[in-house]
Amino acid sequence: MMTPSAGPTTVAQALQDALASGLPRLDAQLLLAHVLNCNRTWLTAHADHTLSEVHATTWAELFQRAIEGEPLAYILGEKEFHGLTLHVTADVLIPRADTETLVDWALERLQAVTGTPTAPKVIDLGCGSGAIALAIKHRFSSAQVTAVDASPSALAVAQNNGSRLGLDVAWSPSDWWSAVQGQLFHLAVSNPPYIADADPHVPALRHEPIMALTSGRTGLDALRQVIQDAPRHLHPNAWLLLEHGYDQAAEVRELLRARGFAEVSSRRDLAGHERCSGGCWVGPGGQTL
Repeated sequence: MMTPSAGPTTVAQALQDALASGLPRLDAQLLLAHVLNCNRTWLTAHADHTLSEVHATTWAELFQRAIEGEPLAYILGEKEFHGLTLHVTADVLIPRADTETLVDWALERLQAVTGTPTAPKVIDLGCGSGAIALAIKHRFSSAQVTAVDASPSALAVAQNNGSRLGLDVAWSPSDWWSAVQGQLFHLAVSNPPYIADADPHVPALRHEPIMALTSGRTGLDALRQVIQDAPRHLHPNAWLLLEHGYDQAAEVRELLRARGFAEVSSRRDLAGHERCSGGCWVGPGGQTL
């Protein structure tokens, strides 16, 4: 395994070591820019700059974490999502670009809301870092957004992000719908755990919280629970939008239809996979209200 070069290290040498170790160029640049508190343009213009002893030591430590497979977002402590810079720790999943598909769909539904109060009520179930809830509040400021998570540590990260960004979201500890009994929402969104317990990809995600990743033998346990309990918490014509695995769309659509949702459909992510599914809540007898 590669280690940083011995002796004085220049910007060019540090990046060369990183690339030789297999780190992507962008990751290496972002990591070194973080150490030197500069931007990538500065690195290009100062390739001969010699790192101070403190910077060289920090670079060596972070370099080692990176080549051992720790995600860059955890090393840097932040991740961009839907135009927001979010603080992330190992207590939360790293927000993925594919999840922006869910946010975009949610914003479309909010824009289409008719016959509801000027402040539609939105809930994000299993909010993690707060990425989805905060992106919705950022883009649709009139919405009353509630976000829940069963992990106190994750909720603390989300609350910190909300405070730092100045976005007013109501945060609450909750095992899915349990803390919002008696409340009704015009839109519910969730990116629950959806990987099967024995999925061969789980070891590669070892740095992320397992409770936010896996959900039973087929990966559908959490999705099934969210769908099953949703009607008691939704206004007539409210929408439930869910992220799921790339190969789970047909099963999630069937769960939605079986529970009485109408207009059930799916949306594709950046890679063209059906990544999100949702539907509109209907009333007794299967008639849209």
